[in-house]
Amino acid sequence: MLTDRDIVVRAVAEGRDARTTQVGDVASRDPVTVDPEQNLDDAPELMALHRVRRLPVVEEGRLVGVLSQADVALEAREKKIGAAVQEISQPTSTAHD
Repeated sequence: MLTDRDIVVRAVAEGRDARTTQVGDVASRDPVTVDPEQNLDDAPELMALHRVRRLPVVEEGRLVGVLSQADVALEAREKKIGAAVQEISQPTSTAHD
Protein backbone atom coordinates (compact mmCIF):
# COMPACT_ATOMS: atom_id res chain seq x y z
CA MET A 1 0.00 0.00 0.00
CA LEU A 2 1.29 3.43 -0.93
CA THR A 3 0.06 6.53 0.88
CA ASP A 4 0.89 10.20 0.66
CA ARG A 5 2.68 9.80 3.99
CA ASP A 6 4.87 7.02 2.57
CA ILE A 7 5.86 9.31 -0.29
CA VAL A 8 6.70 12.20 2.03
CA VAL A 9 8.49 10.18 4.73
CA ARG A 10 10.27 7.62 2.58
CA ALA A 11 10.85 9.46 -0.67
CA VAL A 12 10.80 13.24 -0.34
CA ALA A 13 12.39 13.42 3.13
CA GLU A 14 15.12 11.01 2.05
CA GLY A 15 15.77 12.97 -1.13
CA ARG A 16 14.93 10.07 -3.47
CA ASP A 17 14.59 10.72 -7.18
CA ALA A 18 10.93 10.20 -8.21
CA ARG A 19 12.03 9.19 -11.71
CA THR A 20 14.05 6.22 -10.48
CA THR A 21 12.40 5.28 -7.17
CA GLN A 22 10.03 2.35 -7.43
CA VAL A 23 6.71 2.21 -5.57
CA GLY A 24 7.87 -0.89 -3.72
CA ASP A 25 10.83 1.03 -2.30
CA VAL A 26 8.59 3.40 -0.33
CA ALA A 27 5.24 1.61 0.08
CA SER A 28 4.07 0.26 3.43
CA ARG A 29 4.78 -3.48 3.52
CA ASP A 30 2.44 -4.64 6.28
CA PRO A 31 -0.39 -2.13 6.58
CA VAL A 32 -2.73 -2.34 9.55
CA THR A 33 -6.06 -3.61 8.25
CA VAL A 34 -9.59 -4.15 9.48
CA ASP A 35 -12.24 -6.72 8.63
CA PRO A 36 -15.60 -5.49 7.28
CA GLU A 37 -17.32 -7.05 10.30
CA GLN A 38 -15.00 -5.41 12.83
CA ASN A 39 -16.54 -2.97 15.30
CA LEU A 40 -16.18 0.66 14.17
CA ASP A 41 -15.22 1.63 17.73
CA ASP A 42 -11.92 -0.25 17.17
CA ALA A 43 -10.88 2.01 14.28
CA PRO A 44 -9.88 5.17 16.21
CA GLU A 45 -7.73 3.16 18.61
CA LEU A 46 -6.00 1.32 15.75
CA MET A 47 -5.42 4.57 13.89
CA ALA A 48 -3.95 6.24 16.98
CA LEU A 49 -1.84 3.24 17.94
CA HIS A 50 -0.30 2.93 14.48
CA ARG A 51 -0.48 6.65 13.62
CA VAL A 52 -2.32 6.12 10.37
CA ARG A 53 -5.20 8.05 8.83
CA ARG A 54 -6.55 5.22 6.68
CA LEU A 55 -7.29 1.55 7.32
CA PRO A 56 -7.59 -0.85 4.40
CA VAL A 57 -10.70 -3.01 4.79
CA VAL A 58 -9.70 -6.57 3.87
CA GLU A 59 -11.96 -9.58 3.51
CA GLU A 60 -10.50 -13.01 2.74
CA GLY A 61 -7.23 -11.43 1.61
CA ARG A 62 -8.92 -8.96 -0.77
CA LEU A 63 -9.13 -5.20 -0.43
CA VAL A 64 -12.81 -4.30 -0.29
CA GLY A 65 -12.50 -0.69 0.84
CA VAL A 66 -10.58 1.91 2.77
CA LEU A 67 -11.80 3.40 6.03
CA SER A 68 -10.55 6.95 6.46
CA GLN A 69 -10.24 9.15 9.50
CA ALA A 70 -13.12 11.24 8.08
CA ASP A 71 -15.34 8.16 7.73
CA VAL A 72 -14.78 7.31 11.38
CA ALA A 73 -15.41 10.91 12.44
CA LEU A 74 -18.81 10.84 10.79
CA GLU A 75 -19.90 7.78 12.76
CA ALA A 76 -18.01 7.83 16.05
CA ARG A 77 -18.60 9.97 19.11
CA GLU A 78 -17.09 13.45 18.85
CA LYS A 79 -15.10 13.25 22.09
CA LYS A 80 -13.48 9.94 21.21
CA ILE A 81 -12.52 11.15 17.74
CA GLY A 82 -11.03 14.37 19.09
CA ALA A 83 -8.61 12.40 21.27
CA ALA A 84 -7.77 9.95 18.45
CA VAL A 85 -7.14 12.75 15.92
CA GLN A 86 -4.81 14.48 18.37
CA GLU A 87 -2.86 11.26 18.97
CA ILE A 88 -2.70 10.37 15.27
CA SER A 89 -1.48 13.85 14.38
CA GLN A 90 1.51 13.79 16.72
CA PRO A 91 4.82 14.07 14.86
CA THR A 92 6.68 10.83 14.27
CA SER A 93 10.20 9.98 13.30
CA THR A 94 11.05 9.20 9.68
CA ALA A 95 11.50 5.51 10.51
CA HIS A 96 9.56 2.99 8.44
CA ASP A 97 6.03 2.16 9.64
